[in-house]
Amino acid sequence: MNILFIANHLNVGGISSYLYTLAGGLKENGHNVYVASNGGELLGKFTEAGIKHISVPLKTKKEISPKIILCFFKLRKVIRQYNIDLVHTNSRTTQVLGSLLSRYSARPHVFTCHGFFKPKLSRRFFPCWGDGLIAISRQVKEHLISDFNLDEDKITVINNGIDVQNFGDFSSRQTLRKDLGIGDLLLIGIVARLSDVKGHTYLLQSMRIVIKNFPSVKLLIAGEGKMKDALVKETDDLGLKNNVLFLPQVGGTENVLAAMDIFVMPSLQEGLGLALMEAMAQGLAVIGSAVGGIKTLIKDGYDGLLVEPANPAALAGALVRLLSDERLRNNLGANARKFIADNFSKEKMVDATEKVYKKCLGVQG
Repeated sequence: MNILFIANHLNVGGISSYLYTLAGGLKENGHNVYVASNGGELLGKFTEAGIKHISVPLKTKKEISPKIILCFFKLRKVIRQYNIDLVHTNSRTTQVLGSLLSRYSARPHVFTCHGFFKPKLSRRFFPCWGDGLIAISRQVKEHLISDFNLDEDKITVINNGIDVQNFGDFSSRQTLRKDLGIGDLLLIGIVARLSDVKGHTYLLQSMRIVIKNFPSVKLLIAGEGKMKDALVKETDDLGLKNNVLFLPQVGGTENVLAAMDIFVMPSLQEGLGLALMEAMAQGLAVIGSAVGGIKTLIKDGYDGLLVEPANPAALAGALVRLLSDERLRNNLGANARKFIADNFSKEKMVDATEKVYKKCLGVQG
């Protein structure tokens, strides 16, 4: 098959990690894979993996945008040039673009829903769901059925897959920690876009409690987003300036995870939580909010700790518990890595996605 993925960008984040793993796995299985996007800091990883990149001006979050029309005309030519069999999109704007391309090129369109959409009227009148619809977790599928009245039989749940071999290496740990200026201090971390739904503010509020027990502990916030200025201000207002580090670019999640002792995902809602899965694959002790797909990943007390969302006191309690007990951190981390390897492999994700493609193309087997 000749497969065209469309993404807004290839910056560090869940969708980029998903595309990199899936595209690489499909290429290993003998398919020709192309990725169209606005580029980003992870572009080099894609090209090094032999995945051809097509540059398009898709840096927009608007469903109706001149940029989508410009991309449509360019990618319509690309579809003919590379004899593309199928288009696969991963966000609302790319979903609209994929639907236009599918209509005018007669190629199937597959869409992966990575989280929860607001049930806006535009999504009801211009659904653009495609010929194949993938939900990354059972919770996301239930959301699509209940909020958009989609046919249950048309939605395939395919959990994100992790190439565990890319994680678990701590050889760069000391170098990274030296670069961050933290030496041997305990480091809590989060890798996520700086958005209110990710719950950074509750993590910051919990840190004010944590430092009463561990004054020297550090928090690393890795990622970019619209909440950056507000979070920096909140850090100062809470008196945490000496305890919190902001890192806008991480050059690959596995690079920064090696420096951490504990990973936290305090989201208010989460489709599954790819960064959390990567932290678990790294073998880190993790804490997550008891919401959405996070509850699929963390079995409280076995491979991580679950806490009530938007509850700084509960989150602080879990952090203090782990910071106080290195043995518990190690045990949870080991169980987390095994759980991901056993249940969320790259191979399972790739094989299941291939089946969706073949169904859309009318291919048997």
